[in-house]
This record gives sequence, structure tokens and C-alpha cells, in this order.
Amino acid sequence: MIRVVIVGYGEMFTNLIAGTLDSGCEIVGVLRKDTVKYSYLVKKIRDIINPSTEYSYIKSYNLPEINDVKGINDEKFRKILLKLNPDIMLIGSWGEKIEKATYDIPKIASINAHPSLLPKYRGPNPYFWTIKNMEKETGVTFHLIDKGYDTGSILAQEIVKIYPSDTGESLKKRVVLTARGVCCELLKTLNEDLIIPLKQDEDKSSYYSYPDDLELDFNKSAEENYALIRAIYPWSKAWFCNRNIALTPNPHTTFVEDNNTEYKTHAVITYVNSDTKTVSVLCGDGRILKMSNISLYNNCDKPFTKNYIKRDLCEGQIII
Repeated sequence: MIRVVIVGYGEMFTNLIAGTLDSGCEIVGVLRKDTVKYSYLVKKIRDIINPSTEYSYIKSYNLPEINDVKGINDEKFRKILLKLNPDIMLIGSWGEKIEKATYDIPKIASINAHPSLLPKYRGPNPYFWTIKNMEKETGVTFHLIDKGYDTGSILAQEIVKIYPSDTGESLKKRVVLTARGVCCELLKTLNEDLIIPLKQDEDKSSYYSYPDDLELDFNKSAEENYALIRAIYPWSKAWFCNRNIALTPNPHTTFVEDNNTEYKTHAVITYVNSDTKTVSVLCGDGRILKMSNISLYNNCDKPFTKNYIKRDLCEGQIII
């Protein structure tokens, strides 16, 4: 039976645990991000007062947790890893670059689960970038860990369709659920047979870092703006400014419409309704971005959104 150590946080981490349990392999240790992020005492208090999903998952399956280490490249963690003697170390979301002295310890391999179809969309948040770039599909890739970022040879890969209404949140849920099944099948195969890793094609590679520009640009198409609004949810929020006042759309109540109005100038407001907090804006492609249930950007200002729209926004006005 393959012995597995799992490292990570969030939904990818818990789905790797589930996939490993589904495969019948033995989980000999788990390391969650809270262990590295907080002191032992703070983590204990948080686990009692506001237990994370990861903690609840670990406790519900009575998994052996690795504690009191500073990181995955910490010498103490390496000593624990050597003692646990795993065949496989699985990584499901982790901020540190993993050093060779760490990823060489498992007897078979150290494997990362990356939420894209590598070699495309290497980097920290492919959920955001694939939606923003209006891709039709993404996926999950299990690859060997090497000295690069998401550059190791591929062991398994599966496609996940991106729907026109997907947000970063909804896409992530489907990708990590897919990862559970791929993880299970991969571990079963490794337990019974050899897998020949497939080297990534560098000519097709792309890398994206953390998003930094979340402002809507009404010179661009309505679809591009709509994609940005959906892509950044739930991690942050897209926004637009009118005379230095920032407003943010709701990704679940924003739509793209054909222009059946008299207006032809981009960035012009074609419709306003303060009761539904709706603002429609004509974009650079001649289509309209209809944003309902918008709000003032700062949380403390949100209760005043309706009054602001009623007082300061009107049909025919140019957003500046």
C-alpha cells in the first residue's frame, strides 16, 4: 500500500485527502497552512473558536497531523518526512517554492496538483486568468515537482469546461472536485504500475502572476469587462469609478445585452434604476454591460449606494 503525505490548504487540499482515501492508500501525515501561518497556541484557539474546513476534515477522518514546523523547507519538517517514510508527497495549494532537499525525500515522487492544463497558465491563480482571458476550458494537472514553478513532467491531466456564467468560485469548485477523481486514479495506477511522465512543452507554456488591475475599462468589450467581474470573485472585486467614486458590480447579477438604445458613445450610461441599484453602460464593442445590485466599493459606504445612484448617476451621462 502506498504511503502518502499531503500538504496544502483550502479545497484542493481537502479534495486531495478525499481522493487519497478513495484510492485506498494510507495517509501517514498531513500539513495544513494554518500550522505554518500561526503559532501553536493561536492555531489551537482558532481550531476551538472557529475551526477551518481543513481542520474539520482532518479530525473527521482522524488523520495524523504534522505540527510545529515553520514551513515545507524547514529542517524539522524534513526530519519528520524522513521518519514518516512516504512513497508520495502530494501538494494541493502552497505558497512556498519547494526545495530539492524536500521534494527528493519521498521514495516515489513529490507531486503537485495544479488547477490548469499545463504548460498553460502556470502560476498562483489560474481560475482567475482562464475566465478573464475568456478560455473555453481549463483543467487540473498532476505533475512532478522540480526546481521550477509548475514546470515538472506531467503524470495525469483532465479537462474542465468553463461556462459563460462561471465565477472564480464556481470554476474552482468544479476543478478541485475533478482533482479528487484524478488523484484517486493516479494513486491506484502508481500502486499497480509505472507511469511514464510527459515532459511539458515549453513552446506552449505561459505564466501568470497575481492580478493587479481590477478596474473596468468601458473602451473594451462588454464581454471582457463581464469576464473580469466574474473572474476575480470571490477573492476580490472589480470596480469602476465615476468622478473618483468607486462602485463594484455583483458578478451574479451582471449581464451583457445588445444595444437597442439611441446611444452610440462608449462609457455612456444607457439605463439607471436606483431601486434595483442598476446601471447599464455601453462598451467599446457596441454592447451593453448591465450591472444590477451594484454597491459603493467600501463596505461602510454600501448602505448609501441607492442614494448615490439616485443623486449622481443618470441616463446619457458619461462615466469618467
